[in-house]
Amino acid sequence: MTDTDFAPLAAAIRKALDAQGFHKLVGAEVVDVAPGEATLALDRRPEVLQQAGLFHGGVIAYLVDNATTVAAATVVDRARQSVLTAEYKLNIVAPARGDRLVCRATVLKRGRMLTVVEAKVHCRSGAEEKLTAVALASIANIDLPSAA
Repeated sequence: MTDTDFAPLAAAIRKALDAQGFHKLVGAEVVDVAPGEATLALDRRPEVLQQAGLFHGGVIAYLVDNATTVAAATVVDRARQSVLTAEYKLNIVAPARGDRLVCRATVLKRGRMLTVVEAKVHCRSGAEEKLTAVALASIANIDLPSAA
């Protein structure tokens, strides 16, 4: 698939995420969508922090959930299938201190029924990025109802 062929799919994915209420509520941003990859980010705001001033684990989980699903959505036949999170394992490996969370998701294996996606979340402080969380997700490939 060329960049020109992929552009409409990337635009449709961005539009769908930008229309989600929760996406707007937490202030998330779609940074990049490429075949088999997605990057989402979120800036520091009081509303997304926990009591100690760190990014809340729920916000980290949100980024993982959506970035992995978006990455999986780029490798299915969207005329026939959609995607839905089946499960993910999230390990928070360091406190999420900083100004911005960035989650990069990459498809490891596309299967017939499940797509396996890895995600890494980094917390930025100025120009420095620190690994904050890692995740492995199973994304279900859901057949769309036939138009019959």
